[in-house]
Amino acid sequence: MMAGAGEDARALFRAGVRAALEAWPALQIAVENGFGGVHSQEKAEWLGGAVEDYFIRNADLELDEVEDFLGELMTNEFDTVVEDGSLPQVSQQLQTMFHHFQKGDGAALREMASHITQRKCKVKATALKAAKETDGDQDDADSVEEMEVTATNDGATTDGVSPKPEPSDPNSQNIKEEDIVEDGWTIVRRKK
Repeated sequence: MMAGAGEDARALFRAGVRAALEAWPALQIAVENGFGGVHSQEKAEWLGGAVEDYFIRNADLELDEVEDFLGELMTNEFDTVVEDGSLPQVSQQLQTMFHHFQKGDGAALREMASHITQRKCKVKATALKAAKETDGDQDDADSVEEMEVTATNDGATTDGVSPKPEPSDPNSQNIKEEDIVEDGWTIVRRKK
């Protein structure tokens, strides 16, 4: 292969890698929502070069190695675990493009990159709204506990996880006024 043809194929491979990554919904969502921090867009651009170099340095990669590499990059750079089934698809696209690059098949690389770009769709992630709004200063553990606490008719609260005591049980635990604290929480005491 001549040096000029090799450079052209490398440029086409680079363009194909970038097209595949830009069309990847998981990466689009991570960049759009800043999962990689304030420099998410720069990280996405760097990712294209990192993937290209990975293929160039490792000529005989298996599909699972490519998947592991992409998954690791997404986890490390964007704090994102990809579980939507797209890792194998993107890995296969990249591996196919690399095989075309190795054969010097510029026409196939151009066609793949064009096909990927045409199929690319814009994705937008939307946050799910919680059924009950919580104060901004509460952490996740408080939110879980808050969901476990339910109100009763008289305004007192009981722990929604434990069953209500049977009235016929002489050792049953009744909620006392001093057990209800200011913010509506109930102090749960052990039986003696």
